[in-house]
Amino acid sequence: MTPALPETVNGPAPPQPEAPHLQCRHAARATPPGTLDSTALLQGGKTVTIRHNGELYRLQATRQGKLILTK
Repeated sequence: MTPALPETVNGPAPPQPEAPHLQCRHAARATPPGTLDSTALLQGGKTVTIRHNGELYRLQATRQGKLILTK
């Protein structure tokens, strides 16, 4: 015997949220607040120096389109 799905007074139960592994995929598409485009950081160049907590870091764009951050 198959168990019946719960129903509310107004009709069928509301749809269930997606599985957690699917929610992660959708969340990755959303742009979080404070997001900066790499072109804005690099300003047409390949490297930029970033000061963080008194230390200098170098952000570099590779030929393959990846970013490398070094101290």
